[in-house]
Order: sequence, then C-alpha cells, then structure tokens
Amino acid sequence: MRNNIVINVILICLPLLLVMLMNSCRSDVEMILSEDIAIGNSEVIKGYKGFYLLNEGNMGSNKATLDFYDFATGIYTRNIYAERNPNVPKEMGDVGNDIGIYNNKLWAVINVSNKIEVMDAHTTKRIAQIDIPNCRFIKFYKGYAYVTSYAGPVVIDPNYEQLGFVAKINTVTLEVVDRCLVGFQPDELEISGDKIYVANSGGYMGAGNSEGYERTVSVIDIATFKEEKRIDVAYNLERIKADSRGNLWVSSRGDYKGLPARLYFLDREKEMITDTIPIAATNYWIDDDLLYVYGTEFSYLTNSWNISYSIVDTKSREIVSRNIIADGADNEIEKPYGIMVHPETKDIFVTDAGNYVTPGVLYCFDKEGRKKWSVITGNIPGHFALLPIYN
Repeated sequence: MRNNIVINVILICLPLLLVMLMNSCRSDVEMILSEDIAIGNSEVIKGYKGFYLLNEGNMGSNKATLDFYDFATGIYTRNIYAERNPNVPKEMGDVGNDIGIYNNKLWAVINVSNKIEVMDAHTTKRIAQIDIPNCRFIKFYKGYAYVTSYAGPVVIDPNYEQLGFVAKINTVTLEVVDRCLVGFQPDELEISGDKIYVANSGGYMGAGNSEGYERTVSVIDIATFKEEKRIDVAYNLERIKADSRGNLWVSSRGDYKGLPARLYFLDREKEMITDTIPIAATNYWIDDDLLYVYGTEFSYLTNSWNISYSIVDTKSREIVSRNIIADGADNEIEKPYGIMVHPETKDIFVTDAGNYVTPGVLYCFDKEGRKKWSVITGNIPGHFALLPIYN
C-alpha cells in the first residue's frame, strides 16, 4: 500500500518538477513550445526534405525564432529552436538576419545579439555559438563561411568611423580565421568565380543626407582574402545575387526621398554596371534565368509605401511580368518580407511581416502564381534555407 502511495506521489509531482526544471533553465524569458500545423499536401520532392524559415523578431525583444516545413508530411512546425535547446539563455536571440545550410550544419545569423548560431541541420540542436559583432549575411565556399559585419554598434551616426568587414570562418573548427575590411555597413555578399562581392550600404551614415550613404560593391579575392577594388553602383546598396552566368544583380534602396530604389546589373567580366532595371528590389530570388522580386519602397516625401512585384529575365535583362501572384492574393499581403522559389516544383513562397509587431504569415503559390496555402509564422518572417536530403 505504501509503495502505491509513493508511486502515485511521484506520478503527480513529476510533471510539475519537469516544468520547474524547464523554467529554471530559462528564468529570464518565457519558454514557448513548438507547434505542428497541418497545412499542405504531403509531397515527395526530389532532393529536398523541407525548408527552414527564420523569423527576425522585434528588435530588442529576443524574439528571433525558427520554423520548419516538411514536404513529406505537409506539416509546418513553429518555434522549434527553443524546445530543442532548452538550456540556451534567451533562445535564438535578437533579430535573425540570415540563414544557410552547409555540410549538415544550419547557420543562423543573429544580428543584434552579435552571434551566429550553428546547429545540426536535421535536429536544430545547437553545436556552437560564434561571436561576430553586428553580423548581417552569410555565404559558403570550399570549407569556409563568409559573414558580413557592420563591426560597430547599432547606431545612426553620420560620422560613423568604423569600416565593416567580412569574417572568414572554418566550417569544421568553427573558428574565425581571418577578416577583410570593406566599406561602411556591408550587407549581402555573393560568391562568383573566385571573388566575393559585397554590397556596402553606409546605412548608419546616410540618414537625412544621401551623400552619407556608401555606393560601392567591394570585390575580394578569395585566394588572398584581400579587397581588390570597389565598383561604383548607387547609394545605399543592400542585396546582391549571382545569376547562372555569374553576373551580379545589385539592389539600391535609394535615399527614401528623391533618389528611387533600383535594381542594377553588374557585368562580372567588365566589372561595371551595364544595365539599370527601373524597379525597387527589396528582396529577390533567382531561379533558372528568372529573377522574382518584390519591392517595398517608403517615401519620406509622401509618408507612404509603394509595394510592387516583378519578374526579370536575367538573360535579356528585361521585366517580363509585373506580377508574381496571379489570383489577387497579393491584396492579402500587407508587407512582403521574404521570398523563395522551389528549384523543383517552382512553388513560390512569400512572407508577410504585417505590422512588424504581431506574428507574420507565410504564403505558398504554385508556379502560375495561384495561392495553395498560408500559415501563421513568428514575428517578421524573412529568411529561407532549403534542407537537402543527404544520401
């Protein structure tokens, strides 16, 4: 009888004890368990298991979260990092800015927390934290990860004096082995041939004065890891991506006043801008020879937003469509914030940051631009990483 009483007490107290232990691991923030949502049709897609979506979270709130969509089950799982890493203080951290997968590791760039979270690509359990100040974007090449950094603190200052840099990280030892100075406030980087191309923004220095913005792309020789030159493009650069021929597509945010946002074609061989596409290109994804782009352009002159969608042919360098979404579902999207095109199915994924305060939405459209499904995400969903099926 006494044994039965002891067993019953243990069974009653064990759940409470587990909750107490979980709370003690992260006493400074509330722990939120993951949530599975059935949204899509189960699919067997050649080469890919699913994709991760990194939600930036609101600055200063440590709300960066990680979601995963499984193609085989059609299940969307929200906030998986926190549950699988209960001993990590403040969970993923403050502002998730980029994400990538390389050699079975998942890398998340957490901007304001000044770190990169390195995880197992299949379990999302943390492997290591790499400290890099004000880190921004990441790319991989021949055993190394390359990460842009603003180098200094998050602050608007027309007299900012700290040049940015690109960090070189050994993907096996997870150590920063070198740094290369570039322009002020470097954002996205791209690798084409044996060079690294970096879009310098000068974003901290241009507020209220367009002349304060950077307007160059830094070119780094990978072998020497030295900046060779800077190519003049336009004010306030942000994105840069290579097409199938190795040429670069660079976006300028303009100055939010008289200088409009634009998309530029950088000829890699000539090392100069040879074409300008008259559209805002806040973010874009290149699939085959098509560049899928959305623009969210704000004007201080009108205090209003202009939102646009386009498809650009990277061969002819012409706009071939002013629509990505064909069925009118774009009217449901308040502020597009991320985009990806599946290389096999050609499904188009677009995220909506909404009001930037409450949870966002992920939309899936078929290759014709017709809505297939949508799901609630974390706050400010923005960055995709396809998870390959490794043999």
